[in-house]
Amino acid sequence: MKNYLNILIVSLFFAVMAFGISSCVSEKQLTEAKSGAQLWAENCVRCHNTPSPTSYSDPQWDVVGLHMRVRANLTDNETKKIIEFLKSANN
Repeated sequence: MKNYLNILIVSLFFAVMAFGISSCVSEKQLTEAKSGAQLWAENCVRCHNTPSPTSYSDPQWDVVGLHMRVRANLTDNETKKIIEFLKSANN
């Protein structure tokens, strides 16, 4: 009986680990597929009102993007997408 319990516990552990790993991959893939506009709308509004994309010049958006990458814990790819979206309003 003890062996069956050990097997059950180990099986459940690996099942939970496999589910956790697969959900992390899916979440990462979902984030990678999002546009800069989506990322901007989802992330920036968490802490403050989002400024209009035309509020700053391209060089200013570069500085804001680097600052907010650290503050909002964004990835490099997310930051690049958001900055590209914001700069597109200045064209």
